[in-house]
Amino acid sequence: MLEIQKKLTNTFYAILALPATAMGFALSIQISALSWILSTKYKLDIHEVGLVWAAGPIAGILGQVIIGIISDNVWFLNGRRRPFILIGGVLAALMLLALPNIDIISSSLGINGILGVAIAIALTLDLAINISFNPTRSIIADVTPEGNERTKGYTWMQTISGTFGVLAYVIGAVWNNYVLIYFGVFLVLILSIFPTLFIEEPKELKNSNTNDKSAETKTSFLSILSYIEPLWGFLIYSVYAIVMKLLNIHLENYYAEIICFVLTIFFILKVISQKNEKGEGINSFKKVLAAHSFTWIGIQTMFVYMFAYVQFKVYGYDGSTKIPENISIEMGKVVTISFLIFNAVAAVLPVLVLEPLARKIGKNKTHFLSISTMAISYFLMLFLGYNPTIIFIIMALLGIGWASTISLPFAIMSQQIDQSRMGLFMGLFNLSVVLPQLVASFGIGQAINDAPDKSLIFIISSITLTISAILWWLVKEK
Repeated sequence: MLEIQKKLTNTFYAILALPATAMGFALSIQISALSWILSTKYKLDIHEVGLVWAAGPIAGILGQVIIGIISDNVWFLNGRRRPFILIGGVLAALMLLALPNIDIISSSLGINGILGVAIAIALTLDLAINISFNPTRSIIADVTPEGNERTKGYTWMQTISGTFGVLAYVIGAVWNNYVLIYFGVFLVLILSIFPTLFIEEPKELKNSNTNDKSAETKTSFLSILSYIEPLWGFLIYSVYAIVMKLLNIHLENYYAEIICFVLTIFFILKVISQKNEKGEGINSFKKVLAAHSFTWIGIQTMFVYMFAYVQFKVYGYDGSTKIPENISIEMGKVVTISFLIFNAVAAVLPVLVLEPLARKIGKNKTHFLSISTMAISYFLMLFLGYNPTIIFIIMALLGIGWASTISLPFAIMSQQIDQSRMGLFMGLFNLSVVLPQLVASFGIGQAINDAPDKSLIFIISSITLTISAILWWLVKEK
């Protein structure tokens, strides 16, 4: 073991954050370039692009859980998480390289259509990212002691990963997405392979949650289902929405969405009504899932439909008229700068502000305050976001919640569960991200498409973040 790991120096925390940074950079490229390249180079329709994007969360549902379970129980290449970080990193780099060459790949395989190849590459890319994301986050919990040092590990992860994420937006804006993609291929390879050589993993993982009477020793399908009880409504709706999409059935009413929402509220109320000693155990893990899922409904709704809000609220286009090219370019710049500011704030805050504040008042209270700030900011966007300058200011405020969302929940979650099954629970925790993403892509997307006033985007975001803040307040810190 290197001296920097023994002493848990800042250098070690920086190295520890690099594998997650590689996957975060790959994801940033996917967000920045996938829709663009499919629409402009390969001329796919909007609904076809949507199908490609839906493939990612579906891959994440299975990918992270399965890889988490396997990585908890193997030892290969002198590591538990290392083999999957290496495999995922190489796969992600290859799929990034394939993105600008889908037509060449399709032709060489003798396939006439682009869509099938595009879905296959997007699915493999997202699966590769998911293969690595779980181990890159689990390894931080494996090699850091529970408490403030683990919080420091996850805040460093977000600061470094967020900084590179901002770099991705800058490269795309200053040069172009092709430069971003090819630069990303080499960066993902380097940051996935070399840092893992300097991190020594423990061969034995012990459960430090000795007071947890609810932890089960066996991993079965039924036990996994019980762990994700607050997400059952999301899961049922996701299966329903995917089937309806595949069968090309469109209903004018929203009965299914209402029923699944009521089911979700019922199971969440059931979970929060159950008390357990000192906030430890599976029930606290379930409360974290519930709170985090509502965070992601609001955030994903903004991610996917921000352009529609800017188009309607700032420029007055409702989608029924053709937008002049110069206005379209200007709208694109507003959205790009908005997310650049959003991610820049999220890159700076974790180490400089959130980690010191968490040491002082606790992780849960810090995250609750951050999510509350985000809910308030969404309300401000709803009532004040009518010109680019105000939108940029509000996006900076939203960055506070985003900084916390992608750092502190990992530390909070990791203290609630059996440490020897960190990979499994990290994979289940990911379901509180991908299932809400599917809800935002299908149900919320249809509602926004049907709504004449696109302000519905931030009505949904502000309400879901308010619910999330309340649920986070109910999660007790160990």
